[in-house]
Amino acid sequence: MKRNPKVSVILTSYNHEHFIEDSINSILNQSFRDFELIIWDDCSTDNSWEIILSFDDPRIRSFRSEVNQCGEYQRQAIKNFANGEFIAIHHSDDLWDSTKLEKQVDFLNNNPNYIAVFTKAKIISESGDNFTEKGHHYYNVFNQPNRNRYEWLRYFFYNGNALCMPSVMFLKSVYKEIDESYGLHQLPDFSMWVQFCFLGEIYLLEEELVSFRVLDNEANWSGDRPATRIRIQFELLKILEHYRNISTMNELLLIFPEAKKFVNNNNADILYALGMIAIESEKDAQHTLFGLNLLYDALNDPVRSRNLLIHQGFDKNKFIYLTAKYDFFSYEHILNLNQTIQEKEQEILYYSRSKSWRITKPLRMMMSLVRKITNRNRFL
Repeated sequence: MKRNPKVSVILTSYNHEHFIEDSINSILNQSFRDFELIIWDDCSTDNSWEIILSFDDPRIRSFRSEVNQCGEYQRQAIKNFANGEFIAIHHSDDLWDSTKLEKQVDFLNNNPNYIAVFTKAKIISESGDNFTEKGHHYYNVFNQPNRNRYEWLRYFFYNGNALCMPSVMFLKSVYKEIDESYGLHQLPDFSMWVQFCFLGEIYLLEEELVSFRVLDNEANWSGDRPATRIRIQFELLKILEHYRNISTMNELLLIFPEAKKFVNNNNADILYALGMIAIESEKDAQHTLFGLNLLYDALNDPVRSRNLLIHQGFDKNKFIYLTAKYDFFSYEHILNLNQTIQEKEQEILYYSRSKSWRITKPLRMMMSLVRKITNRNRFL
């Protein structure tokens, strides 16, 4: 194996004993051969590690966490062990087409103005068949057109992630510019894509060169589970913070043309305009809170605050109005809901104690029995 291969493939592994052998083989069987394979198992409790050790290939280096690190090992693998010019990420339950690396290396070699290249993904079920649940989030989310980086930033802001993690290949040199703060469990890949687009162009190959497996019972890392849904709310808010990196008014308007109405040529306050865009989107609590925080910062900077008052007519009173207009914690909604529940409970209690309610109880029971018999006969 070369000391400095062209590509470092990072394969993340956790409790996928039924899939990992095929995943590793889909890498080793690539038409492009100049790569190293770094496999990192996150303390699997099944036979994944034994399967990993069964491979005897000089391109493989295998590591295993002593305790579960919840995904943080990928960062370690890239920063401390990867020797390649390009980095490709793979997961232990997904598969690669045999030409994936070849086509991505060719693209990056021939297009030096791009820093990352993705591919479209074929969605498969846990058993490996074509995924047919049309209402599922993953059914069509990766079927995206190509966009320039400003269009992607706009799409990410309003719609979220739509790029497949095990399809990516990127320049290792660019990764050094990424802020990989600890704490993102569900969306570290999405955080990377947003930051990539502030650094350079990305490209999406039209071919489905990855088979992305959707596991039963929402068992994917990003599966639709209560803990996942709750955690994502915070992580989306942190990812929106990357948009503070918009450096010029021209860049802001390329991403958000609608921000023009919040721009004054005599006072180019980028973050004020961004804050107003986030609030006006009324997309969700994260966008509203992000926008209000931007306006709060502007209001508490004496120079910015004075200029906003002079040129945009924005002051403390308008800010206070906005903080009352948008109930992003749903406080009033929950309060009204609780009040309605209490009223209904009192109403039920009143009727349950009334004389007429007790007298008519046998009749209600009889009518309920008649409805059950009628419904049963309807289907006979």
